[in-house]
Amino acid sequence: MTTTILHISFTELCELERIESDVIVSIVEHGIVKPIKGNQQDDWVFEATTVHWIKKAVRLANDFEIDWVAVALVIDLMQQKENLERENQSYRLQLERFIER
Repeated sequence: MTTTILHISFTELCELERIESDVIVSIVEHGIVKPIKGNQQDDWVFEATTVHWIKKAVRLANDFEIDWVAVALVIDLMQQKENLERENQSYRLQLERFIER
């Protein structure tokens, strides 16, 4: 089974999502997302799935008028929650298989 991972460049991200380049730079600088390629911002390439977190970060910053440090903390907690939910679901499936035996 082959997994396809979609990528988006820094420029495409700015244009398609209508996000200012300095906002994306701040998001990267605060560790909210990380480019998978490129050392200079114009060369940055992101996994398409990070667009979700970038949009959430921008919305949090705008809606609640909080700084990027707080946004980074909230996003980190949200990601941890998602990971725990996936892990919990996996354990539930394993438990169901164990109980069915």
